[in-house]
Amino acid sequence: MSAILHKLSRDVPAMLGLAIVLFVLILAVFGPLIAPYPGDASASHLLRRLKPPSEAYPFGTDNLGRDIFSRVILGARGALTIALTVVGVAMLVGVPLGLLAGYRAGWLSETIMRITDVVLAIPQLVLALALAQLMSPSIESAMLALSLTYWPFFTRIVYAETRRLSSAVFVDALRGVGASTPRIVFLHILPNALSPVIVRATIGLGFTILVAAVLGFLGMGATPPAPDWGLAIAESRTYLPRAWWYATFPGLAILITVMGFNLLGDGLRDIVDPRIRRSR
Repeated sequence: MSAILHKLSRDVPAMLGLAIVLFVLILAVFGPLIAPYPGDASASHLLRRLKPPSEAYPFGTDNLGRDIFSRVILGARGALTIALTVVGVAMLVGVPLGLLAGYRAGWLSETIMRITDVVLAIPQLVLALALAQLMSPSIESAMLALSLTYWPFFTRIVYAETRRLSSAVFVDALRGVGASTPRIVFLHILPNALSPVIVRATIGLGFTILVAAVLGFLGMGATPPAPDWGLAIAESRTYLPRAWWYATFPGLAILITVMGFNLLGDGLRDIVDPRIRRSR
């Protein structure tokens, strides 16, 4: 772990991404304590609606007079909750399927991988929109739709790694000494296949936040008065371009957060992928 952190510290973009991710994590955990108007998550102050950025309201106010700065801070918790839940569920589904399909050849392996290929052939956003429309608009529906469309990415990665490791010398040695299949798969193959999974998960957190914001923008995710970044941009459309701050700051929150996860994921990928390291 210390070696990874040492290598990561020499990658400036990756360290910038790590700093952004840690900052967003702090906002998510301590948001109600940091936000100047934590009650504005669901309040209404019509006498101060659509105020431009000022000392009292650094990001201005929205159509109901709520402090946008506070709502952006409070929205970090919802964004990270969705991302962590979706990626976690996708890993719980995709990793075991990838191990099963990669280690055991036969009809079951072929069935798993053909289903994976079919799901991967459809753009995730399109499939998530289709699934979300079948359910009532809510954060839970958005998380379920995203989870059902993201697991194939982990299945494909783990399948490829398991296939590669199954023919390794140490696996042949384990079979020779009579090690059981579960012991080989879970104690030896899985730990060696985790590096690309972690990289995929890190990048996936940012992508999931972006797709969840799109679902919220289209009215298929979070519902009012939730301080959701995508929902805030959707609500601001009526007041553009006069109230430019209404859409600008939630949009910047999405941009910076997704960029942070992508920079961190790229840095981790450079560390764990020896082919990339050798090409530098």
